[in-house]
Amino acid sequence: MTRRAFLGATAGALAAQTGSPATSFVRYRKGSLIAYGILEGETIRGISGSFLESHKVTSAREKLAEVKLLYPCEAPKVFAVGLNYKSHIGNRPAPVNPEIFYKPITALQNPGDPIVIPKGAKNVHYEGELVLVIGRRLKDASPAEAREGIFGVTCGNDVSERDWQNGPQKDLQWWRAKGADTFAPLGPAVVRGLDYGKLRLRTRLNGKVVQEQSTSDLLFDGPAIVSWISRHVTLTPGDLVYTGTPGTTSAIKPGDVVEVEIEGIGILRNPVAAA
Repeated sequence: MTRRAFLGATAGALAAQTGSPATSFVRYRKGSLIAYGILEGETIRGISGSFLESHKVTSAREKLAEVKLLYPCEAPKVFAVGLNYKSHIGNRPAPVNPEIFYKPITALQNPGDPIVIPKGAKNVHYEGELVLVIGRRLKDASPAEAREGIFGVTCGNDVSERDWQNGPQKDLQWWRAKGADTFAPLGPAVVRGLDYGKLRLRTRLNGKVVQEQSTSDLLFDGPAIVSWISRHVTLTPGDLVYTGTPGTTSAIKPGDVVEVEIEGIGILRNPVAAA
C-alpha cells in the first residue's frame, strides 16, 4: 500500500472540493527525532511544539515516505462512547445520555503497527470510529462551548474483547476488554476545519467493507458528547473521545488487516498479531 493510499482522501483534497479550510496535523518519528508537522500532499512541514499549543511553521521539511507516522496526539485522557449509532444498538433501547467509558492511554497504537491479541483473548472485535480531539480546557461546557473546544478529528479503532466485556465470566469493569495494550489505534492525522458532523466512515477487514455509515447518524453528536462529559470530568487539551461505532462488528485474528477510513481524514490501517 502506498503512502497516498494509506492517507486516503486528505483534508487538503476535501478543502479543495468544498472551499472550506482544513489542515492535517501529524506526529512522526525520523531516527531519534519525534516531532509534529502539517501534512501537505507528500510533504510534512515542521512546526514548533505541538499543534495544540501556539506554534509556528519552521523550515523543516520531511518526505512522508521517509518518516514513521505515530498516533497524532499524546492524550492525557481517553474517553469512548457506547451505543451511539442506532445501527449498533439493534433492539436495545437508546440511551438517554451518552454512555461514556475510559480507555487507558497505554491502549493507543500507531498507524501501521499491530493490534496485538492478548493471551487468553478469544473474541476480539474491531470498532471503526470518529475520534474528537479536545483543544482547550472545558468544564460545564454548553454544546456551543463544547463545539468551540473541539480542536479537530481523527480516525480510531475501539478494539474490544467481547467475552471479557459481555461473556458469562465478564469483568466488573471494561479495563481489559476495551483497554488492553494496542486496543486504541489512532490516526493517521488530526484534521482541523472539517464538518465532522457529516463524514462517511468505512471499516474494512482484509479489504472487505464491514462497516459503513455517516457520522450524521450519531445519536449524540460531538458537542453533545463533550458537553456531557465536561459536566462531570474536566476536559483538557489533547483529551480524546472515541464517538461510537456503527452497525455490527466481528472477530479479528492474527494475520488480518483492519482499515478505518473517514473521508477528509485518511485511512487508519493496522495488521493484527498474536501476543
